[in-house]
Amino acid sequence: MKYSRIVKQSVLVILSALLVLSLGNASFLAPSIGSQPVLVAHRGLAQDFDRTGLTNDTCTAARMLPTPHDYLENTIASMQAAFDYGADFVELDIHPTTDGHFAVFHDWTVDCRTDGTGITREHTLASLQSLDIGYGYTADGGKTYPFRGKGIGLIPSLDKVLTTFPDHNLIINIKSNDPQEGELLAARLAQLSPERQQQILVYGGDRPVSIIRDRLPLIKTLWIRRLKQCLIQYVALGWTGYIPAACERSMLMIPMNYTPWLWGWPNRFLQRMMAINTNVFLIDDYEGEGFSQGLDDLEKIQELPEDYSGGIWTDRIDLLGPVIKGNTTE
Repeated sequence: MKYSRIVKQSVLVILSALLVLSLGNASFLAPSIGSQPVLVAHRGLAQDFDRTGLTNDTCTAARMLPTPHDYLENTIASMQAAFDYGADFVELDIHPTTDGHFAVFHDWTVDCRTDGTGITREHTLASLQSLDIGYGYTADGGKTYPFRGKGIGLIPSLDKVLTTFPDHNLIINIKSNDPQEGELLAARLAQLSPERQQQILVYGGDRPVSIIRDRLPLIKTLWIRRLKQCLIQYVALGWTGYIPAACERSMLMIPMNYTPWLWGWPNRFLQRMMAINTNVFLIDDYEGEGFSQGLDDLEKIQELPEDYSGGIWTDRIDLLGPVIKGNTTE
C-alpha cells in the first residue's frame, strides 16, 4: 500500500511537471507579436534561377528562370520595387572598393554577371559602376542575353542606398571575413543617428560582424557560429524558459523544417526573442546546401498559423507581397 501511494504521488508530480512545462511553452497561450508577417526581400527584386546542384562557384546568372519582371538584384530600382511590393526589409550585399567606398553587389568576382573580370573588392567604385551588370544573364545556355546593355551604371554605393532610403529597414550582408571591412563599415554606420542605426541589421563573417556588434550596440547582428550556438542552446534548455545570451540582439535565420524543435513555436518563441531585441526570419528548408535561400513557396507559407507575425525571408517579394500585404506595383 505504501509503495503504491509513492508511485501514485510520483506519477502526479511527473504529470504536474509535464503540464507546467507544456503550458509554459504553449504557443496558443501567447498573443501574436504583430498583425501580419514581416517580409524581407533578399537582394531586393531579383531574377530567379535554377538552384539544382548549386555550389559556391556556380554562375547563377547563367541559369535564369522565367521571371515576370525586368529588375536586376541589388539595384536601387529593385529595392524600390521590393518596398513597393510590401517588403519591410531589403537585404543587400556589400564589398569595399579600393577607393574607400562600399559597392552593393553580390558576387565575390564580377565575371559571372558583368562584362568585367576580377575580384569585386579589387576595383574602384567608378570601375564597378562602368560595368554592365546585366551582361551575363541568360536562360537558354547563352543563345540570348536579354539584359545586355541594360545594366550599365546600376551598381550603387552603400551611401546611395542609405540616402535613397533614409527611413527604410535594411539588412547588410558582409561578403568577406575581413576584420578591416568591419572597421570600415562600423565607421560609416557610426555616422548615422541612433534612430537610423536601429533600422539596420548586419550579418556575414564573424570577424567583421563582431566588430560592428562591439562598436554599435544599437545594430542587430548575426554570424553562422553565433546562430548555431543560439539554436542549439535554446533547443536544449528553452523548455525551462531559458534564453541563451547568443540569441540576444540578433537576427535569426531559421529554416522552416527546424521550427518543430523550437520550444513555444511560433508565438511563445517570437515573444521570447522580441524581449531580447531579436528578429526572427524564416527561410526555406535546410537540406545541407545554400543556407539563405528564400521562402518562396506559397503553399508552405499557408501551412504557417494564421496569426504568424514573425519574419519571412523571400527571393520573390513580387509573389508574396500581393498575397500577404496586398501590395502590387500596378
